[in-house]
Amino acid sequence: MKILNLYAGIGGNRKLWGDEHEITAVEYDEEIAAIYKDLYPNDKVIVGDAHEYLLNNFENFDFIWASPPCQTHSQIRFNIGYKADRIYDKVKPIYPAMELYQEIILLQTHYDGLYVVENTIPYYQPLIPCTTALGHVWWSNFKIIDANIGNRNHRGGTVDTLQERKLIDINKYKISNKRQILRNCVEPEVGLHILNCAIGSQMPMNIGLFE
Repeated sequence: MKILNLYAGIGGNRKLWGDEHEITAVEYDEEIAAIYKDLYPNDKVIVGDAHEYLLNNFENFDFIWASPPCQTHSQIRFNIGYKADRIYDKVKPIYPAMELYQEIILLQTHYDGLYVVENTIPYYQPLIPCTTALGHVWWSNFKIIDANIGNRNHRGGTVDTLQERKLIDINKYKISNKRQILRNCVEPEVGLHILNCAIGSQMPMNIGLFE
């Protein structure tokens, strides 16, 4: 299967996919993309704008995974950083990045393969119906089955505990903000579970919300 892995980061979602698929990963940050390539040498890694790459290449893949940046949608940023009483300065209100919904609409209306768009649980009612499962929200055209993956260990996680949680060791790389890079990773068992849901689905149907 030809897979497009957008906003790939260091490949937490891809960790347990194995090497039987033809995988193309797109990551904007050169240093992060270099780590991904080192971890998954059989994948094709493209350093570039995932949003633009999707628009120009979506028809060339059987399965597309997109994890657009989540910070502007985050309920943690809103509830703890802005809304809650705190001794530190509150974060400023920002516009939610609408590229998330652009990609969902593109895939829902123009794409014939299997797709999933992942993001953080937002602080507002999602503008397009979605599935909440596995500690994330998902838009897909196949049924996503919930599962118990345990504590994501994000808020109190250190680099060491997050590396253990994500099954990825980045100690040898000279890169800043390792903790945030690891927090951005989808848990490997979640990535495998979603891929298995896609492979096990019978026929793609443009459905956003599942019972």
